[in-house]
Amino acid sequence: MNIAKIPIGNTKNDIKIRENIISQVYKDFYFYNPNKAVYNRSLKAYINVRYLSITETIRHAAKSYLSTLAVMQLETVMNCAKYAGEHNKPKKGIANQAQFSEMRILYLEMPGIGTIKLTVGIKKTSGDYIQYCLTAVNTKIEQ
Repeated sequence: MNIAKIPIGNTKNDIKIRENIISQVYKDFYFYNPNKAVYNRSLKAYINVRYLSITETIRHAAKSYLSTLAVMQLETVMNCAKYAGEHNKPKKGIANQAQFSEMRILYLEMPGIGTIKLTVGIKKTSGDYIQYCLTAVNTKIEQ
């Protein structure tokens, strides 16, 4: 995907185009990674990508140009993001988080994007790490 074709605006059409771009990133990821997981050096574990990962990330990341750029670096972020001990309990009343015992927050600094936040849930039943959401932290574009 040519980044010159990613809209930076916030119209409904801009967001829809970014949703489609993010969806394609995940389709490509699934095609090239049949095990649907990437090893994270900081956690020393595989982070799995599931349908929930895709829907949550599309819902949040498509709202901003920089978050869309961050998702385009999916494998790098999942491999290199660092866990600095920041974690949360799943939010009560959020059905998508009910399956997790803990949410771990990882960060990665990327030139041209800034800080990228990767939220990973630890599945209650298996202890597997599941990518929950990936977004850029500061989504303001300086002109």
